[in-house]
Amino acid sequence: MAEAKLAVIGGSGLYQIEGLSNVKETKISTPFGDPSDAVTLGSLEGMGVAFLPRHGKGHRINPTEIPARANIYALKSLGVEWIISVSAVGSLREEIHPGDLVIPNQLIDRTKSRVNTFFGDGLVAHVGFAEPFCPVLSHILFQTASEAGAVVHNGGIHVVMEGPLFSTKAESHLYRSWGASIIGMTALPEAKLAREAEICYATLAFVTDYDCWHDTLGTVTVEMVIQNLRHNVEMSKKILRRAVAQVPKKRECQCATALKNAIITAPEVIPAALKQKLHVLIGSYVK
Repeated sequence: MAEAKLAVIGGSGLYQIEGLSNVKETKISTPFGDPSDAVTLGSLEGMGVAFLPRHGKGHRINPTEIPARANIYALKSLGVEWIISVSAVGSLREEIHPGDLVIPNQLIDRTKSRVNTFFGDGLVAHVGFAEPFCPVLSHILFQTASEAGAVVHNGGIHVVMEGPLFSTKAESHLYRSWGASIIGMTALPEAKLAREAEICYATLAFVTDYDCWHDTLGTVTVEMVIQNLRHNVEMSKKILRRAVAQVPKKRECQCATALKNAIITAPEVIPAALKQKLHVLIGSYVK
């Protein structure tokens, strides 16, 4: 039986959700190793909710080291259908100010040291990713963020860089020339893996700084990020309570069936051990 329908993956500064009832922690082992930390389960607004701190409690895992496959697999095994990602980002546009919130609708992948798929080793799947964020969940987040009083930007291109160092000025200006809106370090491979797992995924991207391109405000520092995080964390908690109450009971978006026509490998040649390993993901399509 599913233990949670919706999950929140907390980014920098968000390590717990207030208002959960029937709270318990569970440690989950996956074929891809252990998740970032124990998963907190509870009920919020009548819905089963899971919370996973992306960087681990105490923020001990850097962006490249985040066990993204284990995180998404663990949430899928709990029955999760929706993931709200909360993350801190830098702004690449003058009109997107520190303290604002962005609900991005596109991604540019600038990571280079991360495994970004569950598949391989005898099973090939090509999943559509033209629209990387769930439009239904993104709309809910925009509406509830507006209701909560946030200054929120609907849509935008999110560049995901490797890290853990911040951008050079040359890189920051390059991303601006591409028309990108914000930059962060954690939305990928999370979003890709969530799509492969047929989980709806959307992001609350809280702006903490202007990256390093802004000539008058100086370059981004950890102190600057932490100062803006405090406001962002409180706002994210207000939004999450409202968003949970508006999540549909039945999914009708394409995220829910992303694997339906994506698996290319003939079932009879997929190794039995691999079928077992990926059963949580492919069990509906490969017997």
